[in-house]
Amino acid sequence: MVMNVNVILFMCFFFSGIWLFCSKRKHLLLVLLSLEYMVLWIFGMLVCYFSSIDYGLYFTMIYLVFSVCEGALGLGILVKMVRCYGNDYFQSFIILRC
Repeated sequence: MVMNVNVILFMCFFFSGIWLFCSKRKHLLLVLLSLEYMVLWIFGMLVCYFSSIDYGLYFTMIYLVFSVCEGALGLGILVKMVRCYGNDYFQSFIILRC
């Protein structure tokens, strides 16, 4: 019964991250923050699920490596966009610039 409550709680927080991702889609920084929020809750769900398996923590370490790479790539894109366009609005894209 406790496991089901944890899964429902994790799914509720994950879907709130999806809602934030969809509602704040005009700013790249807010989109990246909502993606990291969802990654964090997926990590929590994986830790709870794989805690009973011997090699589960090894898999969560691999997941963390990929999530850090995703975050670094997103921040690199954000820095490039701010340097080229001056802000992080998606409406200010000009294809011929930079």
